[in-house]
Amino acid sequence: MGVVTAVGAAMKTATVLFGIGIGKITIIPVLIAVLAYFNYDLMDPENHPRVTKQLKKQYDFIVVGGGSAGSVLANRLTENPEWTVLLLEAGGHETEITDVPILSLYLHKSKVDWKYRTQPQDTACQAMIDRRCCWTRGKVLGGSSVLNTMLYVRGNRRDFDQWESFGNPGWSYKDVLPYFKKSQDQRNPYLARNTKYHATGGYLTVQDSPYLTPLGVAFLQAGEEMGYDICDVNGEQQTGFAFFQFTMRRGTRCSAAKAFVRPIQLRKNFHLSLWSHVTRVLIHPKNKRAYGVEFIRDGQMEVVFAKKEIILSAGAINSPQLLMLSGIGPRAHLEQLGIPVIEDSPGVGQNLQDHIAIGGLVFPIDYQISIVMNRMVNINSALRYAVTEDGPLTSNVGLEAVGFISTKYANQSDDWPDIEFMLTSSSTNSDGGSYVKNAHGLTNEFYNEVFSKINNQDVFGVFPMILRPKSRGYLRLKSKNPLDYPLLYHNYLTHPEDVAVLREGVKAAIAFGETSSMRRFGARFHNKPLPNCKHLPLYTDEYWNCLVRQYTMTIYHMSCTAKMGPSSDPMAVVNPELRVYGVDGLRVIDASIMPTITSGNINAPVIMIAEKGADMIKARWIQSSRFKRNNVTVAIS
Repeated sequence: MGVVTAVGAAMKTATVLFGIGIGKITIIPVLIAVLAYFNYDLMDPENHPRVTKQLKKQYDFIVVGGGSAGSVLANRLTENPEWTVLLLEAGGHETEITDVPILSLYLHKSKVDWKYRTQPQDTACQAMIDRRCCWTRGKVLGGSSVLNTMLYVRGNRRDFDQWESFGNPGWSYKDVLPYFKKSQDQRNPYLARNTKYHATGGYLTVQDSPYLTPLGVAFLQAGEEMGYDICDVNGEQQTGFAFFQFTMRRGTRCSAAKAFVRPIQLRKNFHLSLWSHVTRVLIHPKNKRAYGVEFIRDGQMEVVFAKKEIILSAGAINSPQLLMLSGIGPRAHLEQLGIPVIEDSPGVGQNLQDHIAIGGLVFPIDYQISIVMNRMVNINSALRYAVTEDGPLTSNVGLEAVGFISTKYANQSDDWPDIEFMLTSSSTNSDGGSYVKNAHGLTNEFYNEVFSKINNQDVFGVFPMILRPKSRGYLRLKSKNPLDYPLLYHNYLTHPEDVAVLREGVKAAIAFGETSSMRRFGARFHNKPLPNCKHLPLYTDEYWNCLVRQYTMTIYHMSCTAKMGPSSDPMAVVNPELRVYGVDGLRVIDASIMPTITSGNINAPVIMIAEKGADMIKARWIQSSRFKRNNVTVAIS
């Protein structure tokens, strides 16, 4: 490691230690670290992108939202030097804390989180405060890729073939695979050689974890005991077990901002405005063409105009919220709030889908090998992280392996599993009941009764996640005030089949813990009865049905709220080119446009959607300019 990199890492380490209150460091080393980091930051070719203070009145393209999709779009659209692009982001820059993989849960409810909470509902999240689920969303350049656990999972080929079957030509697996590969810089040499499914040289670094506990290999062996293959879950076959791959680079988070925005900061046709809260898209009411956006910056309302297009990439909550605030949405709802209706689009805010898993399936073990925070996050591990860019601080909160399995409700003869096991060398109790409990919004009463006796003990966790839930939620505006958070209704587990699939996932998780591969560590299920389920016999279907409604853990994959579909679908909000129905010059390009959620963690699919969307925009405007040139040529001749 070079001196500059080492000094930067040292500063990062100091910041981490102070940020979470571990250890005491005298003022002299801190001062040296601060000065060293200042010089390092000046020399770093990947430092924070510069914010444009004096914006132009007009740009060719305005991208609203600097998250995973918006970062890609800003990069790809500015590849044409003749086009000017403005990226508007409501949050600020990433920090040194956000770079450290093990600290991702510490970012929940921090200044880089929108801190959304759903409305109280009885069907799920019963162990949470006020029965409200916490929906963490990134309010920062890079969006939720700055807060997530960096899991790189593409989904199942059948997901995309199904999208096409809904009437969305060009969205089949064979059509989208090149866009997954376009972004990717695969650092695993074995996978990189498989050029049919992987690629190198893209902006987004994808790699294996630099740090694994002995549990990691055991997870794969246990999967084999259950009859599953070890495979590349982003390749030809999804069903099976594998080590997770992560969007990491040199031991730190490779967010979408780091991957796609930092490399283009010197492009003269790119402008960036942070702390810019967009409140409305301006649309001509007569010709229904989007021509600008209003946003609040430094306490002042500003307006900027677009010559070609406005692209909403604000995410599955903020994009439909902005559409409705701008007069695009269900007529009755908008009229009730006094918002002039530009386009009656009943699908806006509907069809909300998310992945949920069952938290708290904990298996204590007899060896000190798991990720226990007060043992792993210390001076020694911080120094190791600074010098060698590995060690426990590079662990993604213990996430080590993944398993895609099929319950009895899935087609056993098809490679389209219905449960994802997220296998961790840690769990809810691994930090003694502080940050994980807070991030998940658990009540003190629930946590203390279920987990207090195993605080900071060595465990592993199995989190069974339902891949294709049938329950559908929705969101509504609270008022026409753009600063009011929307009302979020998750509707988790309102479809009985979702309860059944998750119940079978829990049973499979218990069986996983019973394999000889896990029993050799002394694994046993922490079978403390849950408070609301104590009246039911343990290990019965009735008990598991009760359990899945308690510690219902969102995996933060909100999506599908402005779905893509053919014009014949009255609930479709955008067409297969992601253009908003009924309004010219406006697209939505983010997780909102998914017709159905993909079978796996969704960050990689969102980046793919943006890559494909950028090419659609380029094709539209390059074709338009050629047409104009040809007309001019004909007129002159």
